[in-house]
Amino acid sequence: MKTSFSRSFSTVAAILLVALTVLGAALQILAKNFLTEHTFSGLEKDAGVIASLAASYAVDGTLSSRQFLLNLNVASQVSDTDAVICDSSGRVVVCSDQPYGCKHQGLQVNRDYLYKVLQNGEDKATGLIRGLYDDSRFMVALPISPGQNTPAIGIVIVSTPVTSTNEILDRITNMFLTASFVVVLVSVAAVTLFARRESKPLQIMARAANAFGHGDLEARVRVEDDYSEEMAELALAFNNMASSLQKSEYQRQEFVANVSHELKTPMTTISGYIDGILDGTIPENRREHYLRIVSEETKRLSRLVRSMLDISRLQSEGGIPDDKKIHFDLEECAGQVLLTFEKKINDKRINVNVDMPEHPVMTFANQDYITQVIYNLLDNAVKFCPEGKDLGLTIREGGNKAYVSVSNEGETIPPEELQLVFDRFHKLDKSRTQNRDGWGLGLYIVKTIVCSHGENISVTSRDGKTEFTFTMPLVN
Repeated sequence: MKTSFSRSFSTVAAILLVALTVLGAALQILAKNFLTEHTFSGLEKDAGVIASLAASYAVDGTLSSRQFLLNLNVASQVSDTDAVICDSSGRVVVCSDQPYGCKHQGLQVNRDYLYKVLQNGEDKATGLIRGLYDDSRFMVALPISPGQNTPAIGIVIVSTPVTSTNEILDRITNMFLTASFVVVLVSVAAVTLFARRESKPLQIMARAANAFGHGDLEARVRVEDDYSEEMAELALAFNNMASSLQKSEYQRQEFVANVSHELKTPMTTISGYIDGILDGTIPENRREHYLRIVSEETKRLSRLVRSMLDISRLQSEGGIPDDKKIHFDLEECAGQVLLTFEKKINDKRINVNVDMPEHPVMTFANQDYITQVIYNLLDNAVKFCPEGKDLGLTIREGGNKAYVSVSNEGETIPPEELQLVFDRFHKLDKSRTQNRDGWGLGLYIVKTIVCSHGENISVTSRDGKTEFTFTMPLVN
């Protein structure tokens, strides 16, 4: 499996090689075309000058004069070209190489080529000039005409070796290859540093993830200032995920510990009483009493399991779908729940204060769940309300929300406990010797149901009064 460094390096190297190859080929073609055009352009100018010079001397019949030969030699050296002048039959009469005795003098140019130049007025070509030179050349041939209407007396052929142009191309190629080599070295160094720097955060995150997977729940990735925006976002996402998983793990451990603690007492009680009945330790006249205790403990365990299943179902659904909601009157629902506590309220001589609008307060929710919410809140309010004190049930409207409040007078909840009342298995009496009928799940279920409807619940406790308030959508 390739590392991110090797992938980045191979990708950049491939792109760089392709780019340099294309650039080199394009540079060669452009340079060759430019040099060819430039060479022909220079040869045309030189041929024109020499043809004009030869025509002017030919008028006086002094084409082979010393002055013309010297001028031809100077012009040839200045332009760095070779020039030969042929008569009308194609025989070389003057050469710029050695004006006073050149090996080309007296040689014969191909008659077909001679006629071609005379007929077309010019010729440009690249290749061998048979009978004159043995190497490949750029050449331009022009006729020599003393006047506009005068027949040509010969032609001038100006040429330069192709090797001179090739030498320039070779120099350009060598310069390009040298520059490309430097570019490749610099690019390799830059890509290496860049890839290692970019892959370093990934390696750090991989080590943190590995440590987290091996039980180090405190493992986090430090976000450095030189991280790219994407790397910083990835590191923050990893840290958020790690924090969430750490919280979930702590909650799981706490949940297991709480469940184990809650199950231990009733299971021990049930086991002890059953063993006492079976081995005869408990007399027969007391067996019915202890069997009733076993029955009550069994029912408590059943309620615990049912509550946990309700919570699990609500959390797995991620919210209550609309097809499980109906329109109903919150006042009627709360009133019916309050009536179920009539006996407990009368036994404790609790004063009930009900404050609701005179018209129905309609909402759109799951009625069974909301009934359970009000029931749990009233059950707690009645349970913790001292004898002869006040209990309140209030429904009010505000904007597009209905606010349902359940309050009771009694002992104030300490501030450090107030923020924990909705936690799973939380009880105010840490010894759990009081309120043995409760599991600390009632308020947790209440919050889960309310949040599943997309609403909120809050609690206040001061000056001897504790009040729970939750919201529901208000429907006209």
